[in-house]
Amino acid sequence: MDALALSFTSGWASGLNSYLVVLVLGIADRIGHVQMIPDVLGSWPVLAVAAFMYAFEFVADKIPYLDSVWDGVSTFIRPAVGAAVGALIAGNAHNIHESLNQGWSALVGGSTALGAHATKAGTRLAANTLPEPFTNLLLSFGEDGLVLAVMALALAHPIIAGSIAGVLLVCGIGILFVVIRAIRRGLGAMQEWMRARAVRGQGI
Repeated sequence: MDALALSFTSGWASGLNSYLVVLVLGIADRIGHVQMIPDVLGSWPVLAVAAFMYAFEFVADKIPYLDSVWDGVSTFIRPAVGAAVGALIAGNAHNIHESLNQGWSALVGGSTALGAHATKAGTRLAANTLPEPFTNLLLSFGEDGLVLAVMALALAHPIIAGSIAGVLLVCGIGILFVVIRAIRRGLGAMQEWMRARAVRGQGI
C-alpha cells in the first residue's frame, strides 16, 4: 500500500512538475536512503538532467503564454514520467505478481499525472487571459511549493500524502470545469454584445 500510495502521489505531483518530483525522490534516495525509492533516481546523471530541466521549467512556467506552450510540450512528458516513476517504485519485475504490480503502479502514476497536468494546463490558459502577470506567478510558485510539501510528506507518510493528493486532484478537476464554464459564458456574452453592436450599427 505504501508503494502504491507513493506512486499515486508522485504521479499527481509529476502532472504539475515532473522534474521537481524526480529531484526530490533522487535527493531523498541519496540522503535518506528511502527503501521505496529506486537507486536509479538517485544517480548523478538522472539528478543532473532533472536539475537542468527543472531550472528551465522554473523560468518558462512563470512567463505568461510561454507557460502554456511549455504545458503543450509537456503533455506527453509529465504522464510518461509519472508512469515511469510508478513502475520504478513498484520494483523490478521478477515474477508475474511483481509484473502486475509494476504495470498497475505505472498506470496509476501515468493517469494521475495526466489528470493533474490537464488541470494545470487548463488553469494556466485561463490565467493567461487576465491582464496582469501576478496570478501566473502566484500559481507557479504555489504549484512548486505544493509539490515539495506533498512529496516530503509522501516520503514519511505515503498513505496520508496519497489521500491529500487524491483530494487535490478531484478539487483541481472541479475547479477546471468551473473555469471552463466561466470562460464559455464570458465568450458567449462577448459574442452577444458584438452581435447587438453590429445590429445597432446596421440600424444607423
